[in-house]
Amino acid sequence: MPENETISAIVDAEKEAAKMLFGLAVAISAIPLLLRLPVRPFGIVLDILEFGFSFMILVSVWLGYWIIMSVLPLEDGTTVALNFGLLFLVSIEPYLFYLNITFDIVAHELLLNAASTLYALDMTGLMLILALFTRQLSKEEKGLVPKDSLAKFKRVRDTLLVSAALFAITIMPSFWTTTILGQPLRFYFWIIPLMLSSVTPILERRFQSLVQ
Repeated sequence: MPENETISAIVDAEKEAAKMLFGLAVAISAIPLLLRLPVRPFGIVLDILEFGFSFMILVSVWLGYWIIMSVLPLEDGTTVALNFGLLFLVSIEPYLFYLNITFDIVAHELLLNAASTLYALDMTGLMLILALFTRQLSKEEKGLVPKDSLAKFKRVRDTLLVSAALFAITIMPSFWTTTILGQPLRFYFWIIPLMLSSVTPILERRFQSLVQ
């Protein structure tokens, strides 16, 4: 088999594995709904909201990943390494999220602090890698997208970088020690980068225009 065909087969297999991994991560993130039986009616709503947060994270990352990888070739070692790194971070997201919704802040304060810190690092890495991928698309010399689309991709890149920075700063102790309604500020602050990183509709519209 020619070398080019071998590389193409490996890349295709990696992309298929990525699809399965994202689907598995979403499925695993729903397991806590089966394991934790609510004791009050409001608990049902709370469990669904918690799952919805993780679901939105995974779906947003998956859509952004799929759209970017449909244009960005896995042609060098750095891109391949970043791709594997992103898939690893996606695979551990359900586990870290499960720890965050399982540990009680009173009985397991140290464990919850550690779990939430690792979750913030995980999300920082996800947003940062997506930003690096988008940066590759926004390089004019690569010619991966039309010149009139470069500004759009640069804005997406900058938004992802800001989201990564916002997740990263929640690692600071003040975001743990400051509480709102008995919960660390860190948990509430995560909503901001999640909203900012919901830029996949912009990417999707642009990608559709590229392939037409």
